[in-house]
Amino acid sequence: MSNIADKELSLNTAFHSLDFDKWERKQYFYYFTKMLPIGYSISVEVDITNTYDRVKKQNKKFFPAYLYVTSKLVSEQQEFRIANVNGQIGYYEVLHPSYTSFHQDDKTMSNMWTEYNPDFEIFYRSYMEDQNIYANNHEILAKPDMPPQNNCMIGMLPWIQFTSYTPIPYAHLASYFPVIQAGKFSDRGGKKMMPLSITVHHAVADGYHVGLFLEKFQNAMSHSEKWM
Repeated sequence: MSNIADKELSLNTAFHSLDFDKWERKQYFYYFTKMLPIGYSISVEVDITNTYDRVKKQNKKFFPAYLYVTSKLVSEQQEFRIANVNGQIGYYEVLHPSYTSFHQDDKTMSNMWTEYNPDFEIFYRSYMEDQNIYANNHEILAKPDMPPQNNCMIGMLPWIQFTSYTPIPYAHLASYFPVIQAGKFSDRGGKKMMPLSITVHHAVADGYHVGLFLEKFQNAMSHSEKWM
């Protein structure tokens, strides 16, 4: 069996149902989906100097390291993995990062996704393999297979040093996953800074949860020796 077929068989799409009546967010979920449907977006600056320098010393790319850290932290916070599957509210065990591949020749982009793995080296190899096989495909979906239902949009706009980024959905979705976007780096005072935006549905996550994610993200970027 090929490596690609092996990956398809091992892809983690496990979903766990919640007892909605006992769920601690039952009232919040109802309020923010039925009475006041709303989400919010927060943008911050992150010091990525430690991680950026380490990946360069190892002759690696920063983007897959960013994808890995983001996916790892999402996998640690259940509130970011909530979905409605066949009318049942629950959570996926992990979310696989979905991102875009930019084509320099015609300035178009294609959707890509890579299977999440808690081991950075395994994830990095999977990312590079996906790039080598699919990155030059100019379809809307670079990989021939549709992304799994438990995929999370994690992007980067390397051309824009933004202070705010807010995606606007135009269709009803059955998941309540965050949308995470990074921007153009800047060098200030010997540090490499990166804008980072996270957009969440208020039904599943409050400011506390986003604050925890951002704190852990900065900590991971400042201490890459712990996971790389």
